[in-house]
Amino acid sequence: MKISASIYSSNRRDLIELIKELDAYHIDYFHLDCNDDIKVFDDIRKIRSISKTPIDLHLISPKPEKYFNLIRDLNVEMVTIQYENVNDIPQTPSGIKAKFGLAIVSSTDIAVFDRVKDNFSFILFMATTPGKSGGEFNKENFRKIRQFRAQYPSKKIHIDGGINEELSFILRNMGVYAVVTGSYLFKEKFIGSALLKLKSDNIKSRYTVGDFMLGKDEIPYLVEGEYDFIKVLQTIEDYKMGFTHIIKSDGTLEGIISNADVRRSLLQHNYKNGSEYPSLIINKNPAIVRDTDTISEMLEYIKNLDFPVLFLPVIDKHGHLCGTVKFNNLIKGES
Repeated sequence: MKISASIYSSNRRDLIELIKELDAYHIDYFHLDCNDDIKVFDDIRKIRSISKTPIDLHLISPKPEKYFNLIRDLNVEMVTIQYENVNDIPQTPSGIKAKFGLAIVSSTDIAVFDRVKDNFSFILFMATTPGKSGGEFNKENFRKIRQFRAQYPSKKIHIDGGINEELSFILRNMGVYAVVTGSYLFKEKFIGSALLKLKSDNIKSRYTVGDFMLGKDEIPYLVEGEYDFIKVLQTIEDYKMGFTHIIKSDGTLEGIISNADVRRSLLQHNYKNGSEYPSLIINKNPAIVRDTDTISEMLEYIKNLDFPVLFLPVIDKHGHLCGTVKFNNLIKGES
């Protein structure tokens, strides 16, 4: 996951000294907020004179197009337009090489991205109150991230606001491409130690599994006794997750059936009747977590398993299936 340093969050440091220090730690982007202030482009010129690190410009203006010539002249790499502030979302002009994104606050529906999906490359979720440094991450954005990934799988997701080491782990796991961080990055005595924490899996927990898991309405499951072998395979295929959950009629988790379970069962048994498959394939003792477990508790549990996991079914205190945590984005890494 990429880290974009919010330059103006460090108002006590000289700009040039700050840029040199961030470059020494190989920061991925310099994030600059432009609240309708043309002087921001003077700072971009200064940055360009000493650094090749890409610029991540956030335009907060009713008419962002008035800055397009400057963006073209300075070869800004990434431009985000704040949806709630524009009178009308402008067309991306020819001659500008920058990738464009749309920023939205937590109360704005992701459906607005439909207006720009053909020309914009990413969305930026403003996860705290815009313009307020050090705010708390709004948990509603976990759901919006999952929805956006499902609806626009080819578009990248950026997050701005409330980033710390725990959120960094969660967001990496959810497939977020980049996070903007300011107050967290600069409150440390050494920027390098803050960056290491953002990329570490050794975290202290405040969030629970239930905060960011895929909900029951987003995952594959079948009710015991109400399916056959073909339906199992079709469910695995439809959801593209490599497995399906099996629940009892009362909603409690019975087990899982993964691609590996199907393969092993086919190799071990000589079937004469396809109806025998489901009952023999179910893994009734899968690794699971509870929705109330903290991130640290989940990670400690995983470390003590004697086999690797790509996903974990999540149950509530009654044993009912309520979601799943997937780890494929951590394994795939950055793209």
